[in-house]
Amino acid sequence: MNIFSEVLHLLKKEFKEEWRVRSVLGGLVLYLACSIFLVYMAFISMDPKTWFTIFWIILLFASANAVAKSFVQDPPDRMLYYYSLVSPEALILSKMTYNLLLLVSMSLIGLGIYMLLLGNPIIRPFQFFLSTVLGAGCFAAVFTMASAVSWKAGGNAAMMPILSFPLMIPVIVVLLRLSDASIQEVTDLNVSTNLATIGVMNLIVWGLSYVLFPYLWRN
Repeated sequence: MNIFSEVLHLLKKEFKEEWRVRSVLGGLVLYLACSIFLVYMAFISMDPKTWFTIFWIILLFASANAVAKSFVQDPPDRMLYYYSLVSPEALILSKMTYNLLLLVSMSLIGLGIYMLLLGNPIIRPFQFFLSTVLGAGCFAAVFTMASAVSWKAGGNAAMMPILSFPLMIPVIVVLLRLSDASIQEVTDLNVSTNLATIGVMNLIVWGLSYVLFPYLWRN
């Protein structure tokens, strides 16, 4: 079985497990809805820069909560079974791809609720959507790898924020620049540069996870 087939089989397993325990997805949507409603009650109206800054803060912490369970939820005997059945590269790719799809869906749901309650200052929706997808890709890769390290450290929950949030700082900086450009009437000449930057960040974090995870798994 090649790596592509292994990733597909593992993805199907992830979706079946998520569908079997739908309370997890429901809890994430509830977390988003409650957070956004609290912001609505606190601000009611806000300037565009505050609007997208708070949106990314909510999405960052919601993503961390969503991905934290990636490896911790799998019992040791299942991981041993995976070790004898699939390659570590297929396992980490399936986890990151599933988390990417989960975070993109969660981002769109959260964005819909956010716009419904707090208005929509975005002038360039496609640009904002593209930056959201690329941001979700970085979130998925970094948080998934941090979850794997935390799992290897005996399920130490403190490891994940310690490892992941410093890596998130440059990602958040670029996302804020792209978000700021998406609310401006005048075209920002740095948009292409920032999109290319976060695209390269995705390639780096996904590539490093693909290369480093086998060594982590064997140890």
